Amino acid sequence: MDFTFTEEQQAAVEAAKAVFTSVTPDAVPSPALTPGAVSEDLDRSLWSRLAAADLLGLVLPPEHGGAGLDPVAFCLVLRESARVLARVPLLETGAVAMTVDRYADPSTAAALLPRVCRGELVLTAASHGRTGHDPADRAVTAHRDGTTWILDGLQSTVPWAHGADIVAVPAHTEDRTVLALIPRTHEGVTLAEQYSTSGELLAELHLDAVRLDSTEVIDAEGACERLSELLTTGTCALALGLGEAVLTMTSQYTGKREQFGHPVATFQAVAVQTADRYIDLRAMEATLWQAAWRVSTGAEGALPAAGDIAVAKIWASEGVRRVVQTAQHLHGGFGADTDYPLHRYHAWAKQLELSLGPAAAHEEALGDLLATHPLA
Repeated sequence: MDFTFTEEQQAAVEAAKAVFTSVTPDAVPSPALTPGAVSEDLDRSLWSRLAAADLLGLVLPPEHGGAGLDPVAFCLVLRESARVLARVPLLETGAVAMTVDRYADPSTAAALLPRVCRGELVLTAASHGRTGHDPADRAVTAHRDGTTWILDGLQSTVPWAHGADIVAVPAHTEDRTVLALIPRTHEGVTLAEQYSTSGELLAELHLDAVRLDSTEVIDAEGACERLSELLTTGTCALALGLGEAVLTMTSQYTGKREQFGHPVATFQAVAVQTADRYIDLRAMEATLWQAAWRVSTGAEGALPAAGDIAVAKIWASEGVRRVVQTAQHLHGGFGADTDYPLHRYHAWAKQLELSLGPAAAHEEALGDLLATHPLA
């Protein structure tokens, strides 16, 4: 077996590092000191640089201006973005674009995807349902009126919706699930402000008899499931990148901070805690790449890909929380200093943990899969 990344995947990482090296986590006000959103918009300058580096079309086919790479490469770039808390909808735009490429009408893909590659179109997804805990497609209803689709309902905590051009919204009909591509400024669409734990502006999306042409609704079987797989795997990649950055920050701090004439990193209690968190990160990494590989290749396994994704979610939601909590503990009071970036990483980690959901729920889902697919 060869567990190394391909030359193309490694080149994508290097290109991402070159773009993200100029990004600082302190570019916006601290979420701890800001009562509302830290910013009204995404980082448009960074978005333009990502487009110029051909990273927005990384996983789209060459006929639309993309590089034709796979979700593994996508997760590698997302990991780099999380290291610097990049304030761009890279995950949401990439996941929706890949779903459009695979399931949408060819004319719809041809109209949207080249603009995504050029950075002209920002996409996001409503994937948290009405409360954040119920299935996203159950929060919105869709029915046909001739060649027109009519949608009603509400989706909560939609990321980057105020700056996006199109929101991908799962909805249910009487017998199936569809994925609607709704322009943010469409008649019948209203956005109410919400705020994430990390201080970013979210939206509660209200749909009141929103009418869409058939080309704006993807009714192919599997589209919503594919979007969910990509969003979840990508979120695990963000958690991994953030956790690695935090552990590096902690290592650097404890290596310089001295007590009793010695760096605190040399104390056994500190070394054991950081070693445990390193193990968490390696487990997060192994389970992420297993899930991303299954999503990328469609390879068969003892369990469906949902099993590998559940395992990755368990480690990501638990692991990223343990990493930032240990970092805060080992930094002492300095970790709460709002002039130091650790508190920002803590807030982002908590938002990722909330987005992934509790590990117990994923363990239950994994148990159900094991029950229905007994291992030989």
